[in-house]
Amino acid sequence: MQDYSFSMAMDVRDYECDIQGIVNNGVYQNYLEHVRHEYLKQIGIDFAEYARNGINFVVVRAELDYKLPLTSGDRFVVGLNMQRESRVRFAFYQDIFRTSDKKPVLKAKIIGTALNLRGRPSIPAELDELLS
Repeated sequence: MQDYSFSMAMDVRDYECDIQGIVNNGVYQNYLEHVRHEYLKQIGIDFAEYARNGINFVVVRAELDYKLPLTSGDRFVVGLNMQRESRVRFAFYQDIFRTSDKKPVLKAKIIGTALNLRGRPSIPAELDELLS
């Protein structure tokens, strides 16, 4: 595993698995999103407060490479690094590893932006400063 700006351990819950006994592919996006929100809170970006003020953080692209399925009861870690992609876009590079053997489960690149009150891409000053 590489170094991450932020990481979080989680557990697979039974109801996240499909009929094959593995985590449903869409659930991984929930894991990734939860960790992104926790990271933003940690660095002082209150996602909910921005939304209440009309600034909406949105995903504009998601690239997910599935490597190995998780199953019920598996413990895993989601690692995250964030960087600026352009003037109005940022990327979260996220990896999921199974804790028991450190095997890679998923590799993701999630590109996002913030939409201002007019619905136009615009990075808020506080986030812009953190990305500089």
